Amino acid sequence: QVQLVESGGGLVQAGGSLRLSCAASGRSNTMGWFRQAPGKEREFVAAINWNGGNTEYGDSVKGRFTISRDNAKNTVYLQMNSLKPEDTAVYYCAADRRFGVTRINEEYKYWGQGTQVTVSS
Repeated sequence: QVQLVESGGGLVQAGGSLRLSCAASGRSNTMGWFRQAPGKEREFVAAINWNGGNTEYGDSVKGRFTISRDNAKNTVYLQMNSLKPEDTAVYYCAADRRFGVTRINEEYKYWGQGTQVTVSS
């Protein structure tokens, strides 16, 4: 069983940056970030494979967000730049034993509790 704990959320002005962290209780392979705004479906944000050599991003964040990982720390990061008010959501970390990346939330077995990101105008 893998436990995930997100951190780094907060309030930031539009155009600013924020870095999220997700600490895992054990080694994970594929890891990703999803987000969910009130009244909306959970949205894929980014994913990274087991060795960090392959990444994928949702269209709405591509070019602004960067996912990375530090396997020595069992931690995945999400660097968010040029933030927009529409980025406001609860951000969730996810992990799975699969080695390849996936953008489908049903394919992730382990989930964190989320961290709130609020971007003001």
